[in-house]
Amino acid sequence: MEEARPDTARSSLAARLRGHGGAFRERLAPLWSRRWFRWVAIALGGLFTAMLLFWLIFARGLPDAATLLEYEPPLPTIVRDINGQPVHSYARERRVQLQYSDYPPLLIRAYLAAEDKTFFEHHGVDIPGFAGAVVDYATKIGSGQRAKGGSTITQQVAKNLLIGDEYSPTRKVKEMILAYRMEGVLTKQQILELYFNQIFLGRNAYGVQAAARAYFDKDVADLELHEMAYLAILPKGPANYRPESPTGLARALDRRNWALGEMFKNGWITQAQLNEAQAQPLGTVAPHSSGFDARAGGYYMEEVRRRLIDLFGEKAEDGPNSVYAGGLWVRSPYDPKLQEGVATALRNGLLRFDAGKGWSGPVGKIDMGRGWQRELAASYIGIDYANWRIAVVIDRNSAGAEIGFADGSTGTLPAGAAQMPYRRAGGPAFNSMKPGDLIAVAPNGTGWALRNVPEVSGGMLAEQTHSGRVLAMQGGFDSRLSSYNRATQAMRQPGSTIKPFVYAAALDNGMTPASIIVDGPLCVYQGAGLGQKCFRNFSGGSAGPQTMRWGVEQSRNLMTVRAASQTGMDRVVRTIKAMGIGDYQPYLSFALGAGETTVERMVNAYATLANHGRQLPPKVMDYVQDRRGKVIWPLRWRACEGCNMANWDGKPMPRFGFEGRQVMNPMTAYQVVHITEGVIQRGTATVLADLKRPLFGKTGTTNGPTNVWFVGGSPDIVAGVYIGYDQPRSLGGWAQGGRVAAPIWKAAMAPVLETMPKTPFVAPAGIRMVTVDRRSGKRVYGVWPTEEPKPAVIWEAFKPETEPRRSIRKEEVAAQEQAAQRREAGERTRPRTDSDFLQDQGGIY
Repeated sequence: MEEARPDTARSSLAARLRGHGGAFRERLAPLWSRRWFRWVAIALGGLFTAMLLFWLIFARGLPDAATLLEYEPPLPTIVRDINGQPVHSYARERRVQLQYSDYPPLLIRAYLAAEDKTFFEHHGVDIPGFAGAVVDYATKIGSGQRAKGGSTITQQVAKNLLIGDEYSPTRKVKEMILAYRMEGVLTKQQILELYFNQIFLGRNAYGVQAAARAYFDKDVADLELHEMAYLAILPKGPANYRPESPTGLARALDRRNWALGEMFKNGWITQAQLNEAQAQPLGTVAPHSSGFDARAGGYYMEEVRRRLIDLFGEKAEDGPNSVYAGGLWVRSPYDPKLQEGVATALRNGLLRFDAGKGWSGPVGKIDMGRGWQRELAASYIGIDYANWRIAVVIDRNSAGAEIGFADGSTGTLPAGAAQMPYRRAGGPAFNSMKPGDLIAVAPNGTGWALRNVPEVSGGMLAEQTHSGRVLAMQGGFDSRLSSYNRATQAMRQPGSTIKPFVYAAALDNGMTPASIIVDGPLCVYQGAGLGQKCFRNFSGGSAGPQTMRWGVEQSRNLMTVRAASQTGMDRVVRTIKAMGIGDYQPYLSFALGAGETTVERMVNAYATLANHGRQLPPKVMDYVQDRRGKVIWPLRWRACEGCNMANWDGKPMPRFGFEGRQVMNPMTAYQVVHITEGVIQRGTATVLADLKRPLFGKTGTTNGPTNVWFVGGSPDIVAGVYIGYDQPRSLGGWAQGGRVAAPIWKAAMAPVLETMPKTPFVAPAGIRMVTVDRRSGKRVYGVWPTEEPKPAVIWEAFKPETEPRRSIRKEEVAAQEQAAQRREAGERTRPRTDSDFLQDQGGIY
């Protein structure tokens, strides 16, 4: 009996429920028998079902309108130069973000008249306008035509920012739902601010301020009424109202005048304003890329872009501070005046070196079958030198060639203006041209003449010594011909520009500038795999025992290798690595510049020498701010409190501590600088001596020669340049750093140095300046050094307790000088042994 109780209980519950159900049906039966009740029930059920389907189809999954409260439009990154002036931007969408209060009331009314007259009355959807759009859509089904939108400004914001531009009734319904939600979250002013900052208006202008600049080269606050009305008609379709096209111009005037009429109907302008504005021409300016010179900085700005992308990413998906959407403000040490000088000097040097070698061939090629103007514009190949332009060969006959330019214009290249020999195929360059070839030309009378882009290339960079700030950079002839930056990316052999760092290692390990090193044959056994290696001077021959200073000034290979061998190559390569030049194996050939490095690294290493051995990383950016002005790079950046004179409280100004890290003994660094001042005064770079100011530096020429260098500068600024083919090959036996690279350095830096005081290199604490015989290195008493080009007695820098102990009288100096000159001229009566040299000089070799 106990086991049956659960079943009995369930049966009883079921009976009671059936009883209640039966009672409900009994009460419902009289109502259900009535027709009106059945219709109401069916209608309610259908409405519920419809609402459920509507939610499933349209409303579910829509973005939250509240996200627009935190929406930030993509903004370009702006770069400022050393003077704080904007010089470049990185943008895929030209846009300037403004607040609602920045837009003139009349401009707002112009957009309302053209787009949404009842904006301040409706709650996101204009019912009459929507009904008209539905009718228009129904009449155009199957015609292939697009129905008019009927969208309010709120709906346009929802479409542009939240759901996209898909053309379908489904999207329209979603747009309406979001518009209704937005009106419950945002104020009307906030919606208009989003609209004015986001809307696309043609000419790559996103937002009204960018469009005002693109079409009228004005800010929104400076627009006139007829200009406001033109901008207000563009959201419907900027391509329909292009002023460059005659039909577009006519449409634009008609539509603009219509918008003005709508403003008048709404009582927003007077009859006089209407008449005056409608009488005005359109007044747009020619299309231009942006408010910045796109050519400014070429290689420099591309280097800034690369480093920004490494730090913050490129696209909006990469983070809120991405380069092309984050609206960053970048303060750069870029110096426009010095940059122009560096670019001009390098280009002129390349042209000078390449002159007379013939035409190097086309700079590119395009597919003529796909429309030459479009393909030429899409190639982004251009040139910014003098009055040169890049053209495409359209057609050619015996008399000349028809050429075309990226703007669609054409011209004629007579055969007689393209007769320079083609260095690869022989014969006149004109005979080798084919349709689709991209060539450099310059105006010549009524036609054009062929110009040659040098095949040889190179790089140059200038840096402040005490801050590491890179002031200028040129990585080739033109960045639009080749974006490969030879100042920062090209790995080249530095040749003799490495020698100061070899001698720095020697100075740190017992030698002095007056140490005697034998300039004589040297062979080294490098092991079973490498065998015997014999070294030679660039010019051949040898000069016997000489001071370290003389070896540096005259760039003697044999002396350098001997100094490296005695110092130990492991110590030499450690010094080179510490200076940031490269990480090399301890082989003697690296002491002569056989390793690879970049112009940027070499310039920074020389700047470190001038900065008493304190190394600062090369900087193309001082700091980076986000769109709100917060400094986001460097990471540990902090403002200098009290540095602004406007806030000075009368107390002592802040003092900055030392930056960077000490990578070389300050005294060693100064000794190297002091020695390499002699390279300018008496050595391989005397082409710079007539600048008549304290300068140091070193020339370099690699085997082949495949590279020629000069790196050096003043106490405040250092620059370096190299010339060579991208695929290394011989430059010709006459090419040397002092003949090719140093004159380029001089042309670039002389105008800048003229504006700077003639500051001497300052010795660090501990250095002892001693008068010595320049030839023997012996101490001299009673003679004051002179400023003649090759004085017999000079000041030499020594570390404490390393000054020469032996001395000579001033009467002996002249005899020493004459004997040295005879030895250089090969007038010695007999070969002398190392023992003789040691006995005479008392030095090391």
